[in-house]
Amino acid sequence: MATDYDAPRKQDEDLKQDSLDELKAHTGAGRSDSVDVDEAEAADGFELPGADLSDVELSVAVIPAQDDEFTCGSCFLVHHRSQLAYEEDGMPICTECAS
Repeated sequence: MATDYDAPRKQDEDLKQDSLDELKAHTGAGRSDSVDVDEAEAADGFELPGADLSDVELSVAVIPAQDDEFTCGSCFLVHHRSQLAYEEDGMPICTECAS
């Protein structure tokens, strides 16, 4: 689309009126008063905090720390050796806890 840069520009009042007219034209055009989602179906997939999860079994494969990893003595997270900042009282400290 070519733009004519020599054409006179619209004033602020013209722009406000144009945008008001566009808003009025679009109001109600794409809206409907009916709800398409069944509330009962939507509520079935929603879990509330503190819900009873006693019948759910969780299985997680635990992998021991590798040779190039360490457990931070401050945050107790497992990090790669490249994130080792220093050792304090024999406990390694990661760069995030050191800063």
